[in-house]
Amino acid sequence: MKYEAKNFEHLLGLKGFSDNALKTHFALYQGYVNNTNKLRDELHELANGGKLDSVQHAELKRRLGWEFDGMRLHEYYFGALSKESQPLSESSALYKKIEKDFGSFGDWEKMFRAVASQRGIGWAILYYDVHGDQLLDVWVNEHDAGHLAGCVPLVNMDVFEHAFMLDYGTKKADYISAFMDAVDWKEVSKRFDSAK
Repeated sequence: MKYEAKNFEHLLGLKGFSDNALKTHFALYQGYVNNTNKLRDELHELANGGKLDSVQHAELKRRLGWEFDGMRLHEYYFGALSKESQPLSESSALYKKIEKDFGSFGDWEKMFRAVASQRGIGWAILYYDVHGDQLLDVWVNEHDAGHLAGCVPLVNMDVFEHAFMLDYGTKKADYISAFMDAVDWKEVSKRFDSAK
């Protein structure tokens, strides 16, 4: 079964994100989908050819995590943005959990923005640790390294340069603000509710 790229063109016109930047980002996401499928095909061919112990198979297996996570993280990213973004409802289970784990929504947002503002490329992710019933802000350097096993990504901000340089140059803080203003809290709340 092939993975198919999701269509996120409904985000065109999103405040704080130019259509050019979004289309460029969509194309990058499409590349992750294409490469995930290509790697799976090549791995299948190597397996059918009796080359499971080959260097090629090992290296492609390692590469699959990068491409697959690049695909999936972008789906979470685009899927949690909306032109009709509204604040997180104070009566929602997620809002109450944020208050419990971080003190207040404002305290959480300040910490999340600090994670996203770190130097370097990667992802700022608000995870829900299902087993420990904890919300955690995490920096993930690479798509395939640094994730917390068993945790569910609720909000993930792409802070690779391709996500903001076209619109903001080196003003990453302005991009972070635009992202936070565009978060679809209804979708994020659904992710939290589904994980519990």
